[in-house]
Amino acid sequence: MIVTLDTTRLALTAACLISYALVCAPPLLGWRRRQADDAAARAAARDAGPGWIVAHASQTGNAEQLAAQTADTLRLAGIPVRLCTLSALSRDELQQAERILFVVSTYGEGDPPDAAATFVGRIMTGAVALPQLHYAVLALGDSSYTHYCGFGRALDSWLQAQGAQPLVARIEADRLADSAIQAWRHALSHLAGTTDAPDWSAPAFGAWRLAERHWLNEGSSGAPIYHIELEPEDGVLPDWQSGDLVQVVAPAEPDRPREYSIASIPSDGRVHLLVRLHLHDGALAGGTGVASGWLCREAPLGATLQLRLRQHSHFRLDGNEHRPLILIGNGSGIAGLRGHLRARARAGQGRNWLLFGERHAQHDYHYRHEWDALRAAGQLQQLDVAWSRDGAPGSGIQRYVQDMLPAQAAALRDWVAQGAAIYVCGSLQGMAAGVDRALSDILGRQKMDELITENRYRRDVY
Repeated sequence: MIVTLDTTRLALTAACLISYALVCAPPLLGWRRRQADDAAARAAARDAGPGWIVAHASQTGNAEQLAAQTADTLRLAGIPVRLCTLSALSRDELQQAERILFVVSTYGEGDPPDAAATFVGRIMTGAVALPQLHYAVLALGDSSYTHYCGFGRALDSWLQAQGAQPLVARIEADRLADSAIQAWRHALSHLAGTTDAPDWSAPAFGAWRLAERHWLNEGSSGAPIYHIELEPEDGVLPDWQSGDLVQVVAPAEPDRPREYSIASIPSDGRVHLLVRLHLHDGALAGGTGVASGWLCREAPLGATLQLRLRQHSHFRLDGNEHRPLILIGNGSGIAGLRGHLRARARAGQGRNWLLFGERHAQHDYHYRHEWDALRAAGQLQQLDVAWSRDGAPGSGIQRYVQDMLPAQAAALRDWVAQGAAIYVCGSLQGMAAGVDRALSDILGRQKMDELITENRYRRDVY
């Protein structure tokens, strides 16, 4: 048999094969490079030894932010790390871990943050053998409280009692003092074996203008409370979410910024605050707080102040935007709840229930016209109020916001069963503690722990 070769066809076939190879070769080489890179990364992780854990317990987000920066520093040094809330740690994980860095806050008089509640109740109440664990604690607190850094100190003592060994002595940061944060960074660099670290500096303060101020509760037996509106001097309004905070610097105390809940949303065009004038010795004659006195009385309209916004991830609506909301608060705590209600109204979410307490219905019904408008528009399904100075004892009038909850037990259970999230904003002493007890009695402590784990129970208390 004689086979005749078609040279033209062979040339075309060869060209196609070469073109195909040129097309396929780069992805194949890239895949091989990625495989090699992944293998190198796995080898580096093995060489680095078991992964570290950075666990945080935060009430307003400071500990969470510092924990994230701590984890970033470890990763930059090539150390595998897991970042988690303290309550996400199980007993088994704690007993298997070799290195954990704890960044924890204290709020109130030595209380653990909500993010640590289940860890305290599930693990710290008993003995857990931890001879293999090496750890460090960065404790955040405020020395103006009697039990300064109380939870950080309790955690440190408990860990040592279980046989865990500190990598460095506990570092305590009074109001996020720079010296303490730098000491933590120095210790971290030593532990990680690196001098290279990401930037931990907070955003700079900006110049803002005092645009409006209104005294809301003239005639009240309580301290004066003011609605304040602020706008940036450069006219560029930054973005924020309901639940976030601002830090304001009073001219007489530049090193101690005060935090306030934001009572507005960006579409309002200004940052709104609700500030209660702090009276020393309970009377104006005794003097006023530095920051509140300047904001409420001393600063003229148009005055410039230094301000920056701060994310408050533990009080945002993140993950709860489409759930029913139960909003509970008292006094100036209505500010944070107002922000949420304005955000919900703008998004067309009407399944909202507000429970609010103050002194006098006549003088302290802050933003009443707004709540009436929301109810008329179907955006506030239920509203319950309590007045602590109206009515004589035994009159049947509910005096405090927490006193309203038992009578609403069935409705509360029903809302929670339908997926509702609960937000509490206001005073830690009295209100927040009383609300927590009442909710625990109604829903059960196990259900409350589930709500915390699911981020459906959030508090901004002070």
